[in-house]
Amino acid sequence: MIRREDVYKIGIFNKPHGIHGELAFTFTDDSFDNGECDYLICLLDGIFVPFFIEEYRFRSDSTALVKLEGIDSTEKARRFTNVDVYFPVKYAEETTMENLSWDFFVGFHVTDKRLGEIGTVVDVDDSTINTLFVIDRNGEELLVPAQEEFILKMDAKKKRMTVNLPDGLLSLEDVETLD
Repeated sequence: MIRREDVYKIGIFNKPHGIHGELAFTFTDDSFDNGECDYLICLLDGIFVPFFIEEYRFRSDSTALVKLEGIDSTEKARRFTNVDVYFPVKYAEETTMENLSWDFFVGFHVTDKRLGEIGTVVDVDDSTINTLFVIDRNGEELLVPAQEEFILKMDAKKKRMTVNLPDGLLSLEDVETLD
């Protein structure tokens, strides 16, 4: 059984393309093109299900057309419309940080070099131009900028990240929670 902590979201299947079961795929992470993994994982009915990639071709730097094994008609492809697509963490660890999406860091324990343990990344908010890590800090939600220059080191196997956050960033969050 595939567990949530073993995968991270890399995109979404949009809709069928053509009549042979191809799917339009919008991705935020191209690890599927750089690694040894020959399958993608879809979240269907609350269960992570792997599907082998028969072939794919890029349409742009964030979209591709993907053909999954066993999906050979428009009707079969329709059930994948708006389905989230995930990638196994163990294969993404082989790629460089530049190729990873911020969703890769969900589940990482975050430590600041000056302040110590901050909490665990539980989500990524990319709804604005500034992507934020949503960090659970003892039941409180902290929003921390997801910026590569703040990350000093990461250990993907242990799911740990050491950061150097700007002075005052967390103290502003603490003041807001006192009101």
